[in-house]
Amino acid sequence: MLKVRIIPTMLYKDVGLVKGVGFDSWRRTGSAVQAVKVYNMREVDEVVLLDIAATPNQKPPDFATVDDLADECFMPLAVGGGVRSVEDVRRLLKVGADKVAINTAAVENPELVRQVSSRFGSQCVVISIDYRRRANGHYEAFTHCGTRATGIDPVELAQRMESLGAGEILLTSIDRDGTMEGYDIEATRRVSTAVTIPVIASGGAGNYDHMAEVLSEGKATDVAAASIFHFTQQTPLEAKKYLAARGFHTRCS
Repeated sequence: MLKVRIIPTMLYKDVGLVKGVGFDSWRRTGSAVQAVKVYNMREVDEVVLLDIAATPNQKPPDFATVDDLADECFMPLAVGGGVRSVEDVRRLLKVGADKVAINTAAVENPELVRQVSSRFGSQCVVISIDYRRRANGHYEAFTHCGTRATGIDPVELAQRMESLGAGEILLTSIDRDGTMEGYDIEATRRVSTAVTIPVIASGGAGNYDHMAEVLSEGKATDVAAASIFHFTQQTPLEAKKYLAARGFHTRCS
């Protein structure tokens, strides 16, 4: 049985890490290299680095920063932001990324997902789906760091990406992002039960109970979180111990 991963998400903008609420009101939270060094000591399963300024500003991935970060990172590293081509993916993998997260380009050019998975393997292809719940109750995926509506239901998008060779889905609720009020259980369950690849729940974690809830009721495979690790005393290692004590298979169980 696969073990649940606890995955800190690091949002990178310009020269350092930031964190906001609802993909807005960004505040500085420190250095990416320093954060990775801390996570190394706290036995993190994996980390995700997302450059939130790249795509909106039509910039390529920051290969130099990823190169520097990978030298200090002793756990699997997934990198996203500004990825538009097979060459972008190749260069990110070359400088040390283990996986590449694709969001906007996966919607605008779905064939890219097939090309990348065919060339490098589905295990390194993470499709990042950011979504909102509309007033009518329907869910809609967004691109460009949550600023452009696609008209596509996250379930439909996840199924399409799986058929093209994606290895896993990073599913982020824009509405819950940074609130620490809990994950979107309903949306996570809809996507998780519609695909066979792992679904990483993201957006809203405020305590370890929230993680247990989205794993059991939301049927997520893994959990990602940011604010809980930046702004509270809670840690990834303690999260794993908490989940293990409640019957989830983690790397400390």
